[in-house]
Amino acid sequence: MRHLKFAPSWLRFLIIFLLTMSILFRFFNLDSKVFWHDETYALLRISGYTINEAKQQLFNNRVIGGESFAQFQGANPEKSLNDTIMSLAKQDSQHPPLYYIIARLWMEIFGNSVTAIRSLSACISLLVFPCVYWLCRELFNVPLSVSGVAIALMAISPIHLVYAQEAQEYILWLVTILLSSASLLRAIRLEDELAKERQRPDIFAIWSIYAVTLAISLYTFLWSAFIAVAHGIYVIITAKFQFTETVRTYLLASLVGFLAFMPWITVVIGDFFQFLISADKTTTQSSLIPIFPFLLMQLSRIFFDIDLSSENYLGYLITPFFLTLVGYSIYFVCRTTNYKVWSFIITLIVVPALPLIMPDFIAGGIRSSTEPYLIPSYLGIQVAVAYLLATQVYNGNGSRRRIWHIIMALVIISGLISSKVSSQAETWWNKGMNYGNPQVAQIINQTTRPLLISDALGNNYGNVFSLSYLLEPKVRFLLVNNQKNPKIPDSFTDVFLLNPSDTWRETIEKKYKSKTDIVYSDNYYSIWKLAKTRNLRRRNISPNNKLSPSL
Repeated sequence: MRHLKFAPSWLRFLIIFLLTMSILFRFFNLDSKVFWHDETYALLRISGYTINEAKQQLFNNRVIGGESFAQFQGANPEKSLNDTIMSLAKQDSQHPPLYYIIARLWMEIFGNSVTAIRSLSACISLLVFPCVYWLCRELFNVPLSVSGVAIALMAISPIHLVYAQEAQEYILWLVTILLSSASLLRAIRLEDELAKERQRPDIFAIWSIYAVTLAISLYTFLWSAFIAVAHGIYVIITAKFQFTETVRTYLLASLVGFLAFMPWITVVIGDFFQFLISADKTTTQSSLIPIFPFLLMQLSRIFFDIDLSSENYLGYLITPFFLTLVGYSIYFVCRTTNYKVWSFIITLIVVPALPLIMPDFIAGGIRSSTEPYLIPSYLGIQVAVAYLLATQVYNGNGSRRRIWHIIMALVIISGLISSKVSSQAETWWNKGMNYGNPQVAQIINQTTRPLLISDALGNNYGNVFSLSYLLEPKVRFLLVNNQKNPKIPDSFTDVFLLNPSDTWRETIEKKYKSKTDIVYSDNYYSIWKLAKTRNLRRRNISPNNKLSPSL
């Protein structure tokens, strides 16, 4: 690898161009895409309210407007930063508080708009570039070539653009993975250099950065524990399975990182046991999809993503190219680098993914909601591809270089096309159960005086909040608890039911002597419209022919 000195000037200009385009795409139309279920939950936590508090105030059989949701979607004077942390501790401890603390402070400064909260993720995503540069410098020990190509790939990667525009902690998690991984490699390198010079290493000075960055990563996302496991396996491999001084200091630094995270670990354990003994165990809608098509599609989305579904044959025509590129990249890394390089990449790809894939493999499918957990694998794959391209695009004979120039051009063009399509789209595959919200909103908004009725069961809470961002101010909401019979006022021309159970829908039909017609349906939920008949008006007429008061 020593022959890889500095990248040629054309590659430097290319990196600068792609970085510029990346920044533009990250901040372009931040409010244009669906603000979906999981993002509304994130803002609820930031607001300091719990789900139960929101349901008590909103799902009480009263007609409300869309402005009623604002109190539970961002920073507010009624709740403090401490309430934000306590909300997570009470009902969502699987999400550590670091991102939510940062987001709360951010929204107190810049406001509660969709653009404001998503711009936080966009700004954090810019930290990926210097961090991946540092990681590649530590891993490959070259000035610019591999690091520069890695920056270029990360800049135009569609999968990273998705998380750079989401009001969630995943892009921050990527930054912490890069920091902890680079600091681990730095600590090992410094120990090796001092050992060669027969100097006694200062353990605190060498390993303190790793301990701190590991703790930060754990406070960002619980899955960082498996990143620590991958690091541990890597350290043991590089020590040739011997209990060396490096292994001992790594274990000590890891222990310090986990001890710093101990306060939140106790919260997670307490919340888990409370869930086991609780009689109120709610279930959420979750569909399993075949694991191998899912993994192939996600592998392709690292480099090319125009929102193709698993049923679209075009995706399977493109996937073999990227599968071959990734497979050869991993093979090339293993063949041309020493075990200290390729073992790091392999453990980063495999170890955090195994606990996710194996249980779902046994179950016969994988949940699409688990896709963010594969971020470490995406990172390892991109580093491997960056190394392959950096060593081939300007090395070897002329014909070989031309081939790799074409391959690199295809990867870059794929990323730019993907970013362009994504920047102009209303919805995207990662919106999950709210993918069809633009269609639903269009159906409801085109009516004159619409009323949307929903209960608080299952995922309906998040679906109502998500829809409220797309519905016009004329739309009113009638939210009930435990599927009580709604009291529908006469003033509405069109009444819609959001994801009603068959029993509840039939009860409403019977009460109002009307029928319901389905106007939208997908794999996650449905919208039904209550036929507007004279029976709706008759229901409020008392026996003495006087209208009873309506809401």
